[in-house]
Amino acid sequence: MQRFSAGLVLSLASSALAQPVFVDRTADLGLTLDNGVAAWGDVNDDGWPDLCNAGAIWINREGKSFERAPAPTTGLLADIDADGDADLVCFAPVAIFRNTAAPPGDAPNFEPVALPELPATSSVGAAAADFNADGLLDVYIGGFEGGNPQATLPDLLLLSNGLGGFTLAMDIVEFRARGVTACDFDEDHDIDIYVSNYRLQPNVLWVNDGQGGMSNCAADFNVLATSEGFLGGHSIGACFADFDRDGHFDLFAGNFAHVDSRGDQPKSRFLRNLGPEHAWKFDDLHECGVWYQESYASPAAGDFDNDGLVDLLFTTVYADASFGRKNYPVLYRNQSTKEGGWKFVDVTEGSGLERLPPTYQAAWADFDRDGDLDLVTAGRLFVNQAPADRRWIEVRLVGDAGPGGRQAVGAQVRLIGSDDHRPARQVEIGTGQGNANSPFLHFGLGDCGEEVSIEVVWPDGNRQVEGPHHPNQLVTITRNSRPESAASSRD
Repeated sequence: MQRFSAGLVLSLASSALAQPVFVDRTADLGLTLDNGVAAWGDVNDDGWPDLCNAGAIWINREGKSFERAPAPTTGLLADIDADGDADLVCFAPVAIFRNTAAPPGDAPNFEPVALPELPATSSVGAAAADFNADGLLDVYIGGFEGGNPQATLPDLLLLSNGLGGFTLAMDIVEFRARGVTACDFDEDHDIDIYVSNYRLQPNVLWVNDGQGGMSNCAADFNVLATSEGFLGGHSIGACFADFDRDGHFDLFAGNFAHVDSRGDQPKSRFLRNLGPEHAWKFDDLHECGVWYQESYASPAAGDFDNDGLVDLLFTTVYADASFGRKNYPVLYRNQSTKEGGWKFVDVTEGSGLERLPPTYQAAWADFDRDGDLDLVTAGRLFVNQAPADRRWIEVRLVGDAGPGGRQAVGAQVRLIGSDDHRPARQVEIGTGQGNANSPFLHFGLGDCGEEVSIEVVWPDGNRQVEGPHHPNQLVTITRNSRPESAASSRD
């Protein structure tokens, strides 16, 4: 089997870094978006990522246009009934709707799912995954605050009973949650949950016992995302990503940070997963070049330039922060090296993303399947104009009735390329504050044109290796079967 050299990829890519360019094509594609939740998912099982926003499902017509389909509300797209098409999970207010349309290709038809009596809550973020490994997707809803005076409202964990509805498994009134994201960070084949908490409260890492029982181990794993003298930060959104290509999932925690009487409040930070050799603990690397803005909000991770390194889009809450300082969302390019450590560089100016308005919205997807990641933020769809000579590969997983369901939520994919680099991606539903990236996994390969093999670790731990595959294609991998490929529209 041929192998590509990750060191060569980084060397070549770093020597020819192009200015990123994004073009607003919202209206051209038939979209009418708002500045709220943006969640990608395949609602009709046709292999093209659709978008939930503005109280509608925007059906992707093969990357050429979007067709509006009405929805009862806006939320995450998750296949809760394991029938192959995405259903709708809303967290503001809490509601779940089953999609009864017949895939592939049909517009969705939503019917409400019965929920148990739930305590009143107010939420701005949630995540869906199969937390108890029964083949059905469950939902964790972060509770924020509300009332007069404002009170802490509960986080909720809803475990699926199939078509019979959900059971309330956790009701925690302790923290003021903003973002919720999930990942099997310790690779023990169950899905853990990271909750970003506000009001200088510590963030929470719910470590799963394999059956949906959760223990808060944030301090044990060093992911409180705070600094000395503070219990926690004003965290808004966080995201899991393999920022250093070692095959383990790291964290970026986004903190809104004022200056108070004790000095600077905790800044945003990268938390590096040290892997099994260090019992899966995280090393707090601090900002790594993410310069200070008071009103940072929601992050979204994705390799927008196809150089093999995962980059970051980071939004802001205010147009004008304290002392009249302007705050704008920032696009950061990952320029980390073994020699220089983790390094993220602001490449916003000239990208088409400069001086965006305040927004919590940020979600990546290669909606047109041309091999680069496009971006929904600030109520617009920005189409990536990345150079066509950059190599890439994308992976669509199709699961079965086992853990993770048909969407294979929680499955991890790694490229087999060299002995010391095995870049990883995961199928996730929920990132930042209330958003969701595409469930189709995108890998940039830099300037390398050699074949790669694809390793899938399904949510139950079963391992499947497929390939080798040529770059520049979407590869569909069905559990325990041979993959199908879809060639690039650029070839």
